[in-house]
Amino acid sequence: MNSIKKYLYNPFAIAIGFCILLISIFAVLWILVPPPPKAIEMATGFPTGLYYQFGERLKKEVATDGVNLEVKSTGGTIDNLALLNDPKSGVKFAMTQGGVADVTKYPNLVSIAGMFYEPVWVWYREPAFKSESGKLSVLGQLKGKRVAIGNEGSGTLALSTTLLKMSGIAENEIHTERLKPDEALAKLNSGDLDAAFIVAAAEAPALEKFYKIPGIRLMSFDQADAYTRNMPYLSKVNVPRGLLSIEHDLPRQDIQVIAPTATLVTQDNVSPAMISLLLSASYDILKSYSRLQKPGEFPSSIGMDFPLHVDAEIYLKDGPSFLHRHLPFWTAVWVGRFVKIVIPLLVIFIPLFTYIPSAKNFLLRLKLAQVYTELRELDKNAFNPVLKEKNFKDLEAIERRVNNIKVSMMDSKELYDLKGHVGDVRARLKHLYP
Repeated sequence: MNSIKKYLYNPFAIAIGFCILLISIFAVLWILVPPPPKAIEMATGFPTGLYYQFGERLKKEVATDGVNLEVKSTGGTIDNLALLNDPKSGVKFAMTQGGVADVTKYPNLVSIAGMFYEPVWVWYREPAFKSESGKLSVLGQLKGKRVAIGNEGSGTLALSTTLLKMSGIAENEIHTERLKPDEALAKLNSGDLDAAFIVAAAEAPALEKFYKIPGIRLMSFDQADAYTRNMPYLSKVNVPRGLLSIEHDLPRQDIQVIAPTATLVTQDNVSPAMISLLLSASYDILKSYSRLQKPGEFPSSIGMDFPLHVDAEIYLKDGPSFLHRHLPFWTAVWVGRFVKIVIPLLVIFIPLFTYIPSAKNFLLRLKLAQVYTELRELDKNAFNPVLKEKNFKDLEAIERRVNNIKVSMMDSKELYDLKGHVGDVRARLKHLYP
């Protein structure tokens, strides 16, 4: 018990204990605020598609900040969502097509930003629509036709199926084939298809292969406004004549298309630093995606299936944080991480500092109270001659302890009052036993 009291009254021991507590809390918070990973995996699409190429460009951008981005080729949006939702896949980011996901199936996914428009391009052969003067303007005209609606696992398949159903076309009223873009291209070129759905940005390399097919045209959606009103994740986009190819004059007149938004999606436990890094890199990349979108239009918060991550919302509104604006990426990360740890510590310990004077006063009073208890016992036994020698020895021990007590200037009165009372007890004992 005495050894415990000794440590309680020892300021050096208290300081050591406080430092150990401080270090322990700092270590716990350091673990709870993990650094962002230096290697991440992103699901995209076919190597010939813009998702994949966008991923490759992101890879080059983030590599300059010491982050290794592995770009994974997939079948498209549905595959990407499955990989992102699977904790064992290793995929932390994915490109997805707006309007495809059933959000209720993916409660742990969030959007970082919409990156670019992905129009629904319906390529068709003019001879297949002779009764309509070789022109396809509403999807209802596809009844009885041979149509490629996208491959399994792709956003094209999900969206084209929805559009056909909304247009009142039953499964038995159309001959659909689930084909990859290259497969649809070959069949359209050979005349084995009448039309093909392709959902891709205007800059996608896959579109270039369609330009040289003879007798091919692009559908203008006369009901574009109706689709966008019924499907809010779609936007109406005007495509000027020759935008896709001036050489091949495609499209051959101004047309209007409907377009979902390609979105970068991640898990809700993503590091905020990764959001800042990817958004910063995407701004530079999207400057070259200017065919259909206005400068500065993307990245944006429109056309997304999943809720926007709070840090992404702040970034899109206010830009990068002060640290990321003025410091290299990893320097900003470690400084920001340190700040996130120090602030909670200050919240914890600043109120405690206000109690330090009270705690010191309490310890001093506890120490003095112990001496007064012993003095009271001496007073009680002072008239017992048998305890004469013991009383003097105990009093000497008390005097030595009192002389070793260190107090601040503000507490000097209490110490000197105690010394006066110790002197009174000695005077009483000397009077009784001269």
